[in-house]
Amino acid sequence: MGDMRKTYDDKFKKKAVDLYLKKGLGYKSVAREMGINDSLVRRWVKHFKAEGLKGLEEKRGKAKGAGIGRPRTRPEDPEVKMKRLEAENELLKKLLQM
Repeated sequence: MGDMRKTYDDKFKKKAVDLYLKKGLGYKSVAREMGINDSLVRRWVKHFKAEGLKGLEEKRGKAKGAGIGRPRTRPEDPEVKMKRLEAENELLKKLLQM
């Protein structure tokens, strides 16, 4: 398994973006001051410029639309469940008689 990725909260990301945009520091200077990689600062600034604060939200692990991600299971109809269990019982009885 690989290393666990570190996640940063929105306030931390916003602070880094503000240092770049408002104070005029460069990507590397902001990264050095915040103790992170400069590519993160670049990405956060890009997302912030495109989407505002919403662009800084964590997106990993979130489905992007209907039908994407793990399918939801519906509770089994009681009648269907009874028929399935009866069929399983019959099969087990036949196997025990062999």
